[in-house]
Amino acid sequence: MRLSIAQLRELLDRDLVPTDWPHEARVEAPVESQEVWAAGVTYERSLQARSDEAVSSDPYDRVYAASRPELFFKATARRVRGPGEDVYIRSDSTWDVPEPELAVVINSTLEVVGYTIGNDMSSRSIEGENPLYLPQAKVFEGSCALGPAIALAWDFVPADRSIELAITRAGAVVFESATATSAMRRTIPDLVAYLGRDQRFPDGCVLLTGTGIVPPRDFSLGEGDLVTIRIDGLGELTNPVRRHSAPGPRSG
Repeated sequence: MRLSIAQLRELLDRDLVPTDWPHEARVEAPVESQEVWAAGVTYERSLQARSDEAVSSDPYDRVYAASRPELFFKATARRVRGPGEDVYIRSDSTWDVPEPELAVVINSTLEVVGYTIGNDMSSRSIEGENPLYLPQAKVFEGSCALGPAIALAWDFVPADRSIELAITRAGAVVFESATATSAMRRTIPDLVAYLGRDQRFPDGCVLLTGTGIVPPRDFSLGEGDLVTIRIDGLGELTNPVRRHSAPGPRSG
């Protein structure tokens, strides 16, 4: 996203963006070449969950209260899935959860141009074993979903929006919960400002703002589950879950 907000609004006002789509068109993830980043421990519930799963809760306690947020790389566009597409859990993980999050769409000059729904698929068993394993717990093929569309920044106010999660297994809901963006400790401008420090995003980026919904310790995603995330004003993002195949034996 290289256009400024002013340029984008002018483009839309001039009706230069197509609004009629072929009948067979499929809604894909609203991302092309942008990187996806994420913020962690931005809700108190997330702090509690990370402290419960970790060998030592000290890093999570400290970052929740610190002025500098936890920010980490999440996905390239190739790893992102859209509505209805499969998201994945790792073959070497034993405890896996979705993380429903408000996603912020940012242009090349760090202006917020819109919002969408994000799913930060995570291995709690790997991250809990050692915080240094965070990239492995977070970054893998199909570890992120975005969609179904982008609500433009001038039409959407992110404050106090409800976020709902429902997980269905064999046709029955096995977990559901809700929170609101008002429970987020960090502000979106603060997260964006830290993300932009000493970094350039020529094509813009997407920032997941953290989760306030964490399933309990005795719950883990499984093959065939269906994850549905709803955010007030943004619609619904639904993705089936698959598990990566275990790697074969090493030769030599």
